[in-house]
Amino acid sequence: MNRRTTALMAAAVLGSVALVSGCSDEGKPVSFDDPGTSSTPAPKGSGGTGSGQDKGQNQKTSEVASKTLLPTGPKAQFTTQNTLEDGTKIGVTTLHGKKSGFTGKVWVWAPKQYFDPKYAQSGFPVLIALPGGNGYPKNYWMGTDLKLQSSITEWSKQGKSVPFVVVMPVLNPDAKYYYDGSDIPGRPKMGTWMTEDVPDFVKANFRTFKSRDGWAFMGSSSGGFVGLKSVLKRPDQFKAVIASGPDTVPDSPLWAGHEAEKQANNPEKLAQDLIDKKGPEVDLAFQIGTKEGGMANLNGFIAKYGKGPVKTHLQVIQGGKHNAHTYIKGMGDGTMQWISSKLQAPIPSS
Repeated sequence: MNRRTTALMAAAVLGSVALVSGCSDEGKPVSFDDPGTSSTPAPKGSGGTGSGQDKGQNQKTSEVASKTLLPTGPKAQFTTQNTLEDGTKIGVTTLHGKKSGFTGKVWVWAPKQYFDPKYAQSGFPVLIALPGGNGYPKNYWMGTDLKLQSSITEWSKQGKSVPFVVVMPVLNPDAKYYYDGSDIPGRPKMGTWMTEDVPDFVKANFRTFKSRDGWAFMGSSSGGFVGLKSVLKRPDQFKAVIASGPDTVPDSPLWAGHEAEKQANNPEKLAQDLIDKKGPEVDLAFQIGTKEGGMANLNGFIAKYGKGPVKTHLQVIQGGKHNAHTYIKGMGDGTMQWISSKLQAPIPSS
């Protein structure tokens, strides 16, 4: 399914979700290190005082410290975009990318567990969520109507998902072209923005994991392509992706005259390179609805490249169409549980 030919259809289906309903504290400052950004944290667990239990607790504390990267700063200034029913906030800020030179908005959400004292010293897995279409000037996952964040809350209660910090950057620098999440010569460096500036921003503001096992992408349509490409291009930094209804080759018209650079950002080439080098292992979860095109293409990609270090999972969504509501359903039906099993979960320290 070519993103250029499906852009209007995707916009028609998803356009309404880019509009975010107001909330009483929209626009007010919000902090992600203050427990007040969530409802009352869970009470601390009661621990024993015996020497064996103390030793176990010390081992647990050491494990948490060895895996966790505490916020490096400088802290960004966030304002509230939305408030969920459980009191958690979706915040927004403007990121000035030091490495890419690109400036754009980023929305963020931390789950309730992030503010629980028993996880106060632990890192949290990060899910970079990318929209379909041009993904500019808004990333539609920051709305509450698609229920991405509230679904993660419920799935984590059910043991189907790790409690992600969800990061939602703009996908493109304008609404005219697709940039394929890449550093296309002579254009804004959207590949550097997505794989370096955005992760650096998250590390500056949140408790994360040092290992790539705490980093994943999720995207639909054009966002699915970017997430897929980013994981395959930077497997040293990212472990997994949920790619819903994606293309598997770059197709931006801005690649004209830059074939070598285009192929260096081609998921098919990148997957084969990873197979040839025998790793590192990546986990690619694909989703597609039975009422959208592209099934043969995804099956072909999985058959050819889903081997060796390239682990794949395909969620076929019965009656599903090329839209975000379909892909949320697929995540709940199994994709999120599969991808979560591949990632590092927060570690309680008490």
